[in-house]
Amino acid sequence: MSQIRTKFIQGYFASLIEPKFVPTALKVAGVVGSILFVINHGSALLQGNMGRDRWISAGLTYLVPYFVNIHGQYISLYRQQS
Repeated sequence: MSQIRTKFIQGYFASLIEPKFVPTALKVAGVVGSILFVINHGSALLQGNMGRDRWISAGLTYLVPYFVNIHGQYISLYRQQS
């Protein structure tokens, strides 16, 4: 893997906890994750069918929008600096 790519990936992982990115990412994850949670798990929750695997999936429902939002913010900043 090239040095530039390695540095880019390390920068992305560092940005996951970057104070200027986190507030927006949490808001997006809360809204988008909640919508996706209701779509994908709402009926199971109401019926009491939320097993371990489904709770793991529900957690990912919130993590994915967080990671995607951080990625968007990081790419935008990276391009501005290039």
